Amino acid sequence: MSSEDHVGDKPVERAEHLARGAALKWASGVFCRPEHLRRLSQYRKRESQRTASIHTRLKLMVQSYLEEVGWGMEQLREAQAELWEPCQALKKAGVEYNSNRDEIKSLERLREVSVNHHQLLTAINNLPRLYSGEMRPFGSMVFETERLVESRRLLEAHAYLMNLEQWQDDILWQLNGAAGMQGSELSTDDQELVSKYFSGVRKLGESLGKELWGVVRNTFAVVHQNPTSFVSTVRIIEREEAIDRVLLEERAKGNARPLSPGRPRCWRARFFQVLEEVVTARFRGMSYLHTQGPGLVGRLSTLQDAVMSDLATVRHLLEPCVPPHYRLTRAYLKAIHYCLHAHLTQVSSWDLESGEIFAVLNWVLHVYNSSEMMGHPELLYDMKGEELEPLISPEGLEQLQTKYVSSVRKSVSEWMHKALQVELQDWQRDQEPETNHEGFYQTSLPTIITQMLEENARVALMIGKSLRNQIIQMGLCEMENLLNRFREALVGFGKERCSDPINSKSKFYLHYLLASISNCIILKKSTENLQQQQSSCETEPFSRAPPNPLAALDRVVQRACRLSMDQLLLDLKPFLTGLLTRPWLIQGEPTPKLCQILEYHLDLYSHVQLPCRQRLQEEAQWLTVVEYVKALMQKRLVCRSAEERRKLTQQMVKDDQQFQEIFHGVAGDGLQSEMEPLTLLPVLADFIKLQDPSMLPLEVSELATKYPDVGEEHVSVLLDIRGDVSRDTRVSVLELLQQSTTPLQAAYRPIFTDIQVSPSTMAFCLPTAKCT
Repeated sequence: MSSEDHVGDKPVERAEHLARGAALKWASGVFCRPEHLRRLSQYRKRESQRTASIHTRLKLMVQSYLEEVGWGMEQLREAQAELWEPCQALKKAGVEYNSNRDEIKSLERLREVSVNHHQLLTAINNLPRLYSGEMRPFGSMVFETERLVESRRLLEAHAYLMNLEQWQDDILWQLNGAAGMQGSELSTDDQELVSKYFSGVRKLGESLGKELWGVVRNTFAVVHQNPTSFVSTVRIIEREEAIDRVLLEERAKGNARPLSPGRPRCWRARFFQVLEEVVTARFRGMSYLHTQGPGLVGRLSTLQDAVMSDLATVRHLLEPCVPPHYRLTRAYLKAIHYCLHAHLTQVSSWDLESGEIFAVLNWVLHVYNSSEMMGHPELLYDMKGEELEPLISPEGLEQLQTKYVSSVRKSVSEWMHKALQVELQDWQRDQEPETNHEGFYQTSLPTIITQMLEENARVALMIGKSLRNQIIQMGLCEMENLLNRFREALVGFGKERCSDPINSKSKFYLHYLLASISNCIILKKSTENLQQQQSSCETEPFSRAPPNPLAALDRVVQRACRLSMDQLLLDLKPFLTGLLTRPWLIQGEPTPKLCQILEYHLDLYSHVQLPCRQRLQEEAQWLTVVEYVKALMQKRLVCRSAEERRKLTQQMVKDDQQFQEIFHGVAGDGLQSEMEPLTLLPVLADFIKLQDPSMLPLEVSELATKYPDVGEEHVSVLLDIRGDVSRDTRVSVLELLQQSTTPLQAAYRPIFTDIQVSPSTMAFCLPTAKCT
């Protein structure tokens, strides 16, 4: 066995080895148990049938291939037999050609004589035409044609030109026929001879063409007075198109007749080219292409009037002068559309102001496509099936809108800055803020901002909802920036007041704080209105975090409310030191003065709209209770007897009633709730008034249930104020308080957290020293 056979058998052996391995693996999986051997005969029969089927299919496939090969060999034999006869005929023809070659050379001289004879015959045939009465001499006809062209008798000139060209074509045809009879093409010398003789004819065609294009260029100027020249021009163009069409059709059919110099002229295509040049030139004259500035809006309007005037001329005067297939109106519309496209693309690249950008966008998107311009039903019918590119590409429109938003943003930012400066100046005025028809304080700031944003949104909607959406997004961003600066201004306003409250420049500090809150309420309504307009149209993805002016408004309101409470505390502070002292216990002072201050502030809060007015009233009540309890926790008054405890609690209840009358008299029932802070004072009074100290643990348990944030230090101070609590009772009360702590509810607002108690200092002796 050779090495090649050995190498060739390796793949077969490997395949057989793999097949055996696969079979063993399959058998081990199928006959893994002894009871499975019963089905061995079934598997053997099935595999035998499968093998036989494969062998049968292989035999059929090989037999089919062999039959196709045999059929192909039979076709090749038949083709070979059929080619034998043509090959023999070609060989015979070649032999006969070689034998007659010498005889063919003897006929070349006869061919030359025949060509010369045909040329002389052509010349003799054309001599009578030159000097007969039915046709003028060639030079005279050329001169007459030139005179007619110069006098602009175009139709007569074209008739002479057609006769001259017909004569030229006949001569070329006769010469070309003679050359064709000899089996050759027209000689170069003959062509040069004819071209030289008829050179004036080609110049006449060029001169006539110039006159025709001059008529077309002046069409708009003269068509209103006399359209005759334009009609003659179109008739001549159509004659030339008919001649070109006949000549081209003859050549397409195999006719060897040569084309005369300058054919085909394609004057119809040239007509539309000149018309497009005329439209472009007129457009440059009426568009002021290189001018820009505030007059752009007026120029666009003038441009519209000029375009529609020319369009009326084309439709009513020029269109009836041309064949219907010219579709002159459509040709004008296409030409003017491309001019407008180029002009507006250039205008879009200029550094335009917002008003100019708006004018361009409005003209492109609405004016141009309106029924007063290109959207007229008759014009739409003329342009049916014609798709024109947009005046400004979608990318260009997007860039214009971006430039418009940027320009408006700059203007809005400047106006907002000026409005804020005016607002800061108003704060220093020596008079109260203005009030609206409902008696609420307000300044000019929200009116300026609201009108500015709504006006910009309304103007942008004239272009489209997409642009309005962008303008609203921009306006909300700028409003958020303004509110952040406004909040900083409020902080500075408050610091200036706190640094020198007596000599402060603004005597109406609190009034303008409340006016700021009212301004925020007005701005909130405007913001919500803008957001509703924005949500009514499809929003576009914003390039950064979306604006959140409502959150900024809430921060401003919070800061203004905080500053208002600081002012209230500043007014209350001189009288808070007199609370819960011996003079207070005897005379009841200074509670009436506190009530006067509270009543004054609450009266000012009535100049603020809901819900901020209610918020201020709640905060004022909360501050009053917190400061009152803080004074109690300072232990300015410690009871020495049950009688003092009774008087203390009576005075606390009396103060609570005075506070209730003030707050509820102003707010009505709007502030009454379970979490009302004034309910704390009667609870503390009951705790101090309790006669049986052994009931204090139960009382503390109830106190901790109502106010989960009460601490041991607060209860310890209350026990000290009572003055009759033993050490054991104190310990049991504090232990019970620790055991009864409950988690704060979500709706609960901690009050004792704002009331800090200074640690009590208890006297004790150190063991390192002896007491004397």
